[in-house]
Amino acid sequence: MDKHTLIGFLLIIGIMVGFSYLNRPSEEELERQRQIQDSIRTEQAAQQALAEAELQAAESQQISQQSDSVNQELLANKLGDFAQFSQGESKGFTLENDLLRVTVSNKGGAVQSVEVKDYTTSSGKPLILFDGTDSEQNMTLITTNNRVIDTKDLYFKASYLNDSTLEMSLPMADGALRFTYTLPQGSYMLGFKIKADNMSQYLSQRENGLDMEWDMMIRQQERGRKFENRYSGLYYKFLEDDVENLETEKDDSQKLTNKVKWIGFKDQFFSSIIIADGDGYFTSTDLESSMLSDIASGDGSKYLKHCNSRMVVNFDPSGAEDTELQYFFGPNQYKILKGIDDDKEGVEELQLVDILPLGWGIFGWVNKYLIIPIFNFLGRFLVSYGLIIFLLTLIIKIILLPFTFKSYMSTAKMRVLRPQIEEITSKIPEDKAMERQQATMGLYRSAGVSPMGGCLPMLLQMPILFAMFTFFPACIELRQQGFLWADDLSTYDSILSWDTYIPIISSIYGNHVSLFCLLMCITNIVYTHITMKDQPGNSQMPAMKWMMYLMPVMFLFIFNDYAAGLSYYYLVSLLITIGQTYLFRLFVDDKKVLAKLEENKKKPKKKSGFMERLEKMQKAQMVQQRELAKKRAKR
Repeated sequence: MDKHTLIGFLLIIGIMVGFSYLNRPSEEELERQRQIQDSIRTEQAAQQALAEAELQAAESQQISQQSDSVNQELLANKLGDFAQFSQGESKGFTLENDLLRVTVSNKGGAVQSVEVKDYTTSSGKPLILFDGTDSEQNMTLITTNNRVIDTKDLYFKASYLNDSTLEMSLPMADGALRFTYTLPQGSYMLGFKIKADNMSQYLSQRENGLDMEWDMMIRQQERGRKFENRYSGLYYKFLEDDVENLETEKDDSQKLTNKVKWIGFKDQFFSSIIIADGDGYFTSTDLESSMLSDIASGDGSKYLKHCNSRMVVNFDPSGAEDTELQYFFGPNQYKILKGIDDDKEGVEELQLVDILPLGWGIFGWVNKYLIIPIFNFLGRFLVSYGLIIFLLTLIIKIILLPFTFKSYMSTAKMRVLRPQIEEITSKIPEDKAMERQQATMGLYRSAGVSPMGGCLPMLLQMPILFAMFTFFPACIELRQQGFLWADDLSTYDSILSWDTYIPIISSIYGNHVSLFCLLMCITNIVYTHITMKDQPGNSQMPAMKWMMYLMPVMFLFIFNDYAAGLSYYYLVSLLITIGQTYLFRLFVDDKKVLAKLEENKKKPKKKSGFMERLEKMQKAQMVQQRELAKKRAKR
């Protein structure tokens, strides 16, 4: 390379370097270029991501289409002709009258929720027997090709036939399965008819029964959970027999082989009952009831029990005959439940009234034929149920007045003979108890006094006392009726309550003190004090005396959770009894009673066969005791 070429080459390089230096971009231009490049890269990345998303969506759609195709094929295999009803949107359709609001879901064609109008819960909310997941009803269909179809998985077509009738149907090409619900005005009964309309090519004609299942969570509606739980449960009636129920205080189940007329899920004051109408009945019935704790019931709305029933009802798949059922959704009120049987006789009677805990035997008769008629009669003229209970108590005490007076006179006779009894006690040593008893009985017999004379009148009063004990927890008329400080006579009237859990006390007696119950117990102690003073020889039995005072204290814990109306009734009854006792004392002269008894001693006495046998037994016992004493002395 010669010198000129080298110089030219260097000049070219210098010019290029100088040109590059002079034309280099500024910092602003560099930043603008970087932003442009970043935008280009971002756009490219977005386009790439979009392309990938479109590709993924296309693949997912293809997979989904394949999955839907598989699902449709599975449904077609499982449901056959009924697969067309497996897809849909769940909706509720309402039937309403002046008493009920019933919602029927198109999914399953079953009753979804029931509201009982004119009633509210203890917290003032609308009274819902069940809603949504609280209850599930299902029927199992058998198809001609032996497929098993659950109606709870199918979507029915809903249509109103009129204002009171709703039809849920599964329409086929030339037939339909129809569920028809009818709610008449002024009724708590919901009619339910099942008809297979020209379904012989779809439903097996060999099946003459329809498997049914009804599952329900019984809601807590009242204030006192433990007390309400005691009167809630699963009840049922055999076709030609009495009403029975599962255990209410523990989990229980039954498999029934006899024909069953109805099955009911009962709360303290409200019930949901399914009835086989007409000549129908349920067979192969399995019933189950389980207790739910506060934790198990959940934080939203509390439940008392979980009840389940599975049964078979007559069904004609040919459509020649309809399957007719009825639901009762409503209050457990005596006149309502009794009125359902007004047009029925014999085995046709549903006996829904027997779900009320009115007591068995004579106690139930007293309630049905004495207490309830008087209570309803007073309710026609008075609006205050506190006053109604007071007048009811007064009427009962007037009815029992002859027995009460007879019992008082028996006590008065024994009271005026007390000095003579104490004299016998002082003369005969304590180790000769049999002789002392004979002498005492001889005194009573000669004076014409029967030691049992005060017991018989008391026994005659017991049916009424026990009838009232069972009446108040079953009396829905007292529900949310206030009186004085009690805002609800059907539950406890708390004047003191606490949230802290106290072992034993909280689990058994609750976290409160009821004022009517407290007043009743205090009055009972006063009455016990009054009556104990009249008892002969009470100083000889201090343990018995303290036992008599202990019983009213125990009542405070026994009745603390019970209805305020019941404690109020016992309070009024005790006050009236105390008043009667003082009136009797005012008009009964002890001196005249004693004089009459002394006259009786002068009259010849004819021993009754019972007294003769009693004396013979006593003499035989005395002989045996003497012989035993001699043998011991010889030893």
